[in-house]
Amino acid sequence: MARYIPKILIVDDNDLMRTLLRGILRGEEYEIVGEAKNGLQAVEAVQRFAPDIVCLDVMMPEMDGLEALQVIKQAKPETVVVMITGSPSKENVQESIQGGAAGFIIKPFNAAKVLDTLGRLWTGPAPGRNGARTQ
Repeated sequence: MARYIPKILIVDDNDLMRTLLRGILRGEEYEIVGEAKNGLQAVEAVQRFAPDIVCLDVMMPEMDGLEALQVIKQAKPETVVVMITGSPSKENVQESIQGGAAGFIIKPFNAAKVLDTLGRLWTGPAPGRNGARTQ
């Protein structure tokens, strides 16, 4: 039976950061299903693509990552959300964890740390999800 490949949505207002993250994940055991530049686009993309994992920047225009996190977790609580930040303040970390974030990736990206973080947080598909095995 084929192994389930987790679907990832990359959300960051910085084109370079999205490109770097895409480059790290390309060729790994992940399928990038979409990208978004702000929280509003992220919420829309989660509804459209139903990703397993969302890499979500904290600081963005229109709707920041913390607001988007709340909307995403309310709509799809099974989604693994990993916050991305260049300046991890104690307040942002606390608010993110309380909001349901599974972990953090700190900018600038270190490929090994990104892959290690995602590997630790992704435990497999939720039962009943497309592509998931159910007993």
